[in-house]
Amino acid sequence: MKVFVTGSTGLLGNNLVRQLLAAGHEVTGLTRRAEKFERMLGDTAATAVVGDMTDVQGFADAMAGADAVVHTAAYFREYYQSGDHVARLEEINVQGTLSLMAAADEHGVEAFVHISSAGTIGRRPDGAPGDENTPAGPEQLKNLYFQSKVAGDAKIRAHRPSHGMRVVQILPGWMWGPGDAGPTGAGQIVLDFVDGKFPAVPFGGTSLVDARDVAAATIEAISKPHGARYIVGGTYYTLRQIIDHLALETGRPAPKANLPAWVALTYAHLSEAWARVTGGRAAANVAGVRTMAQEHAVDSAKALRELNASFRPLEQTISDVVDWYVRAEMLPSELSFRRRAHRTTASMLEA
Repeated sequence: MKVFVTGSTGLLGNNLVRQLLAAGHEVTGLTRRAEKFERMLGDTAATAVVGDMTDVQGFADAMAGADAVVHTAAYFREYYQSGDHVARLEEINVQGTLSLMAAADEHGVEAFVHISSAGTIGRRPDGAPGDENTPAGPEQLKNLYFQSKVAGDAKIRAHRPSHGMRVVQILPGWMWGPGDAGPTGAGQIVLDFVDGKFPAVPFGGTSLVDARDVAAATIEAISKPHGARYIVGGTYYTLRQIIDHLALETGRPAPKANLPAWVALTYAHLSEAWARVTGGRAAANVAGVRTMAQEHAVDSAKALRELNASFRPLEQTISDVVDWYVRAEMLPSELSFRRRAHRTTASMLEA
């Protein structure tokens, strides 16, 4: 196939591009900066197209001849910092996606796969993890990113392509994985933990999935019928489990203190206020703390059944993330020696 991928240098995008190429497909990747594309994917045969989701017509002709478009780009990472994001969420996540779909359809693309979010899925009335038919709850909709995805997903489902294009949706859980150069909030946790900036563990957890597993499921979804939706949520983990795995992997001590939700939320409010005053990055954000406190879990049974989805264990994901950050020189190189020593000691104790 010839596949056009938006957000090609992002966490999911760059893993998807590599898997598509490994399977023998031709890939064109949309990027906002040619320099980042060269840095992230310059060692591959992918072709770069420079463009922005606020101006779809500026790059729409590059989709001509594509068999499929996979839309991974979204206004996401920027949302989890201070500022007024309402207009940008609507412009990129809703209107930009609809414009992209229309342009892809006009250029004869056969399949359009939209990457949404498992944050648009709520819990069932009995408290069990929700499936593709479970609407988001009111607490989730306080998260403006999830709100934009819910609004966009509804319009996507209502869209009827003029030229028979199939539209499929993938709803990932909280994505972790190598290649998180941004970094996303997940990658920032790794960097902050290694840097000693994680003095306590907030309450909560969520469904966590490796971006490489989402990429594999996405490729499977390209051939599915119009209107299909798949949660690719991964496995539920608490933040404490995640931090403890990071400690085991890096040899850094895990913080002993656990923060109740209300304390973490107060700290996030203060952190955002300080970031607004200084113009810096908030050490914690209100939306993220609230999302974790909801202990959000989803049911990926449909993707396991119909997309042959599989989810690798958290320890493998975290190990690969740390390895990637060391190679990318975003973590100190001496961490590699400490990790090897730590693993050797752990193996001796197990023996």
